[in-house]
Amino acid sequence: MVSADGVDGGGAAAAVGDKMTSTVVPAEVTGDNRVHELTNMDLAMKLHYLRMVYYYPAGGAGAGLTVPELKYPMFRLLEVYYPACGRFRRSDSGRPAIKCNDSGVRVVEARCGMTLQEWLDSKELSHHKHLAPNTVLGPDLYFSPPVEVQFTRFKCGGLALGFGWSHVLGDAASAANFACMYGQILSGNPPQKLHYPQNPQAKSEKPPGVPLPGAAAPLSIKQVKPVGDCWLPTSEAKMESFSFHVTGAKLKYLQSKISSPGLTPFALISALIWQTLAKIKGNKEPQIVTICRPHASATRSWIMSNEQTTGTVRVDFSPSKAELSELATSLAKGLAHENNAIEGQVEAETGAPDHIVYGANLTFVDLEDFKLYELELKGQKPAFVNYSIEGVGKEGTVLVFQGPKAEGEDSGGRIVNVIFPEDQVRCLRKELEADWNIA
Repeated sequence: MVSADGVDGGGAAAAVGDKMTSTVVPAEVTGDNRVHELTNMDLAMKLHYLRMVYYYPAGGAGAGLTVPELKYPMFRLLEVYYPACGRFRRSDSGRPAIKCNDSGVRVVEARCGMTLQEWLDSKELSHHKHLAPNTVLGPDLYFSPPVEVQFTRFKCGGLALGFGWSHVLGDAASAANFACMYGQILSGNPPQKLHYPQNPQAKSEKPPGVPLPGAAAPLSIKQVKPVGDCWLPTSEAKMESFSFHVTGAKLKYLQSKISSPGLTPFALISALIWQTLAKIKGNKEPQIVTICRPHASATRSWIMSNEQTTGTVRVDFSPSKAELSELATSLAKGLAHENNAIEGQVEAETGAPDHIVYGANLTFVDLEDFKLYELELKGQKPAFVNYSIEGVGKEGTVLVFQGPKAEGEDSGGRIVNVIFPEDQVRCLRKELEADWNIA
């Protein structure tokens, strides 16, 4: 079934329209009444969503593909990622799971009245979100698809490939692998093995109320008001996002100002934002931050899993007055891992309360080792890639990932995507521009 969907609003939102929605299911029936059980870490992340957009300029083989050609690989892809086609159900205890009933992934076709270059040059703060489906589970939870895909054609003929991914399925590495396998199948290079076993990570069989071994109270997770069947946290503040590019040349300049060699761009950029935000907040400056680090190339227990490293860094000094190198070193070496503690807390609560991780504290997400520009469509690499997160708490979240290479540069620098309360966004942009000539 295909339905038309109009778009209203100003700016970038108004430029994207002529939406058509359809559904894609696996090429073969999953069968066996399969149920994808959710781990405790899955449940901890269920109120968060990933938005990914890949941009392909006109003239390339990928951008020239028709909608049927773009949709065709999805059928084979979903044979592997069959839980992405399922729908949520609850057991008698109330714990959710995914019934793998092949209900399908929602596909959106759209057009943009701007050229791709005009779009990328736009000063609008959060315009990328209009090219990735606004996937949110609920309030009709039993009918909500956990994954949506959007193909947007620009006026110039360029293409944007957008994904809306429910974090309950898996972390950013899982989502990126899903997108990359799509590109491999489309390009005629599917993985040698396209069938994977049932998820080996079953829910814990321990009696309710018994924490997992080694679990202490985690600082990186926050309980929120119950959301029922609409899996999005109630906003405590009006959140706003913006992205900026720290070029390779600018990174070298920043590194020259730091006395500690060997620090990663992620640690440096995160320290810079932490210190700037601490100055803005004054006597409320954060001394505890969260780091989330999905591992793009690590061996994973299954193709979809929330196995990212999650933990906190605590300092006993004022971040606003510290040397930038001291903050960056703390971020690089002071991480206290909390995965077991998070799982233990969710287990002890039998998965009933709702939590957030992103924005429970000031949160930094390290996507530096993700090869985002390797998602080729018929040999064409993206000109630009954007990742963002929905469902962020009021303490805010910062994503750091690879940027496009400028001519003559060894590396593409880093794209920094910031999601904060809108009053902090204005101050942060002003301070970063004044002090460091970025943002």
